[in-house]
Amino acid sequence: MSSDKPEVTEVGMVASPVATKPSFMSRVAAHYKKWWWAHVIAIIVVVLVVTLPVVYVGYPNIAQGDINDSTLEVKSMAITEPTPDSFHVDQLQVIGTHSIFHPTIYSFNASVGLLGAAPFGIATIPQLKSRDGVEVHVDQKLDLTDASAFGDFAVAVMQNEYVDLNVYGRADLKQGSLPRITVTYNHTAHMKGLNKLEGFTVSGMRMLKDTASDGTNTEGQVLIPNPSVMTISLGNVTLDLSVNGTAIGKSLIQDLVLKPGDNKFPMKATVDQLAVVSEMTKYPGTIVPVDITGSETNSSVYDGKALSYFSRALASNKLQIKLNITEVVGTLA
Repeated sequence: MSSDKPEVTEVGMVASPVATKPSFMSRVAAHYKKWWWAHVIAIIVVVLVVTLPVVYVGYPNIAQGDINDSTLEVKSMAITEPTPDSFHVDQLQVIGTHSIFHPTIYSFNASVGLLGAAPFGIATIPQLKSRDGVEVHVDQKLDLTDASAFGDFAVAVMQNEYVDLNVYGRADLKQGSLPRITVTYNHTAHMKGLNKLEGFTVSGMRMLKDTASDGTNTEGQVLIPNPSVMTISLGNVTLDLSVNGTAIGKSLIQDLVLKPGDNKFPMKATVDQLAVVSEMTKYPGTIVPVDITGSETNSSVYDGKALSYFSRALASNKLQIKLNITEVVGTLA
């Protein structure tokens, strides 16, 4: 007997495959593959956050600190070809530094003057590679921006054992591949001055039998010590001679170039003999104290032009010698 029910065949259930969990490295790789651009931006930001302060804050501060810690020494200075408003300067200076960095300092203009006073001119400092002991040579015509300020400097040099020369400017500096930056250069060189020409002497003074064509009637020799490193061209130097405030004449030293060390120059003088004899009666014996001073207007004349700044320096310094009048008069040439 057949049945109307369909024939059913039992089929076993097939289990679904279990999904495999990606590894950590796979997930990391997938993340970076998808978000690589975000990480690049983050790295750039971090680099900028770290390096920009170093480059634009740390580097300039370190550079300025090294400049501030450096020293300046003037080895020699020659002032020649003076005019009322300029002179030629040939100066050798040495920079001292203990920095581990050796940047290039580009040429810059610097004001120079007596420390604490107005600058008297602008010097061009040549390009240099900063290192300990590097020599800087300034050789130029220096126009005086303030002749009176240079007169103050000249007086300070004449009057003091030491004098401070200040150099100030803004200079560009570059270290290796780092960017070029600007630093302030503000240094003072402590230099020896003329110390009132201490040790100045006059020797061999004698009256001439006949007055010379230039009106001089006395001649001798002067010794002028210069303990400084400066060479100074003063031109023709005229100094007043007096005894106890009474004028007895004038002395002349021609083409005076004061160099470091002891300087000897021939000196001529126009002396009022009657005035000298009159003053002799005020002192016992034959030794008369003679004062030698300059005039603020024309004590120093170069190439026919009076140099007020050097004249001021000469006028600021009173020299005195003990003159044996008997020897001077008794050796008529």
